[in-house]
Amino acid sequence: MRKLIALCSIFTVSNVHASSGYTWLSTLENHYGLPLHISTFFLVALIITVLGASYKFVTVGKAEAELIIPDKGISLKNVLETFGEGIYGLCVQVMGEDRASQYFSFSCFLFLFIFLSNVIGLIPGFTSPTDNLNTTLALGVFSFIYYNVKGVQAQGLWGHIKHFMGPIWWLAPFMFLLEIVSHCIRPLSLALRLNGNIVGDHAVLGVFSELVPYLVPIPFMVLGLFVCFMQAFVFTVLSIVYVALSTEVHDHDHH
Repeated sequence: MRKLIALCSIFTVSNVHASSGYTWLSTLENHYGLPLHISTFFLVALIITVLGASYKFVTVGKAEAELIIPDKGISLKNVLETFGEGIYGLCVQVMGEDRASQYFSFSCFLFLFIFLSNVIGLIPGFTSPTDNLNTTLALGVFSFIYYNVKGVQAQGLWGHIKHFMGPIWWLAPFMFLLEIVSHCIRPLSLALRLNGNIVGDHAVLGVFSELVPYLVPIPFMVLGLFVCFMQAFVFTVLSIVYVALSTEVHDHDHH
């Protein structure tokens, strides 16, 4: 019990140092001018690459029958496949079985990247890339570009443009203007929602870590983990919905 308390104390005290400006990647910023949110961004990308390569390594050469059977206990393969099944099920619910497999990799990458970017800020000595508005805005723009490109691919350029006009021809100019404004706001709303929640959550944890750095911040870490998950989930769900709406073929002439 004493060892557990000591470990928790070390963890929370380390968070005090992180909240006061100390991080493991500060050297890259101080000596090379690389901002923390960018260096941590690349670190998260490296973690995802390692996870993907590790999964490929443990599954390569196995027969299809062996891949279906889960490993015993907790393993990297079981964890990643459970995560993948959850994201795939989410895609099926939003856009149906036909398009789920097509956009599964985008959804899976988006959730995993945002979730790890959020969670890494709870680790002592690190800051979240999503603490910086530049990162979340880049993610919002990435989602915006992706669903519009896929919309053009699915419906053609003119079909995608008609998608903004609605089914009633005499309301088309007004609907087009309204839809353009609505779509342009989407990247900013995604960015502000994600950034605001993560900054607020980590700020609360930092304040309690500084005031009482022994055991008290632990419930806030658990809450922070939940916030990290929910914000990644919300961002991913909205992006999937945007893709589903953009790639859904409507017969405007029939309407």
